[in-house]
Amino acid sequence: MIIDGLQCGHFDREAFQSLQKAGVGGVVVTCGFWEGAVESLDSLGRWRDLVRENADVAEIATTADAVDRIGRSGKVAVILGYQNANLFEGRIRFVELFAELGVRVVQLTYNNQNELAGSCYEAEDSGLARFGKEVVREMNAAGILVDCSHVGDRSTLDAIEASSRPIAVTHANARSLFDHKRNKSDDVLKALGQTGGVIGCAAYRNITGDDYCRSIEAWCTMVARTVEIAGIDSVAIGTDRSHNFTAPDYAWMRQGRWTRGVDYGASAAGRPLKAPPPDWFQKVEDLNVVPGGLRAVGFSDREIAKITHGNWLRLYEATFRKQ
Repeated sequence: MIIDGLQCGHFDREAFQSLQKAGVGGVVVTCGFWEGAVESLDSLGRWRDLVRENADVAEIATTADAVDRIGRSGKVAVILGYQNANLFEGRIRFVELFAELGVRVVQLTYNNQNELAGSCYEAEDSGLARFGKEVVREMNAAGILVDCSHVGDRSTLDAIEASSRPIAVTHANARSLFDHKRNKSDDVLKALGQTGGVIGCAAYRNITGDDYCRSIEAWCTMVARTVEIAGIDSVAIGTDRSHNFTAPDYAWMRQGRWTRGVDYGASAAGRPLKAPPPDWFQKVEDLNVVPGGLRAVGFSDREIAKITHGNWLRLYEATFRKQ
């Protein structure tokens, strides 16, 4: 079984079926990027309808046991997540309320600094704010996993220190392997390893690089090098794959409501609006080559099980429950 730590886009029945064919038993979905509380509630309602309409192939999971059970039954366990903390709208009590509605993963901030923490794209990372520390503690208590994928390194290290539970970087890579602002320093990866956290290695070309995208063996070599930094218990998969995205979706994801101008996100001027997928990952179903690729670069069956699903399940068991 494969668990993907982060995907986004407009899921439909075909997307769920493609994940089934890929051997993906669990996936964290992106319910929002910039949306406030009411819009986030709308999104949860749409996700519930979608899963209900496709109950034979998908089911929402709120515990590690449920992810494991659903995935092993042949269906896709849908784990509800957000790539920003805007859904809380500055209200500490909303953390518990959204947790009770099934939200299990929330990123502290997206591409901009907010009232919680600094983003990886800001010129200076201010670190975790007082409110950010309160939200981290509240997420720990409510059973929501703290995600720091787009968060700056200083704020990420602060979050690791402030959290009583291990945290995640659900979709990023090691900056020492591919130099990009969205990727994480070795200090962050080592801190994850020392505290039981997990990084989901991404397959998004803009933060993975052409060399690691040219074959499954090349990408798995990147995973192996990440294991050398963070440790075998702290590396997993977080492809950042998108489903059915169009130009307006990319504009919303990158620009939201915060700018009149153009923002390229992890891309750059002159690059395609949609980065080409890795050569080995042309369609969702191609994820099924990952176990074989990991084996080809020297991982044992036990290590492959940790990377493909075991490390996420351990982290979910440690975080998807109230304190």
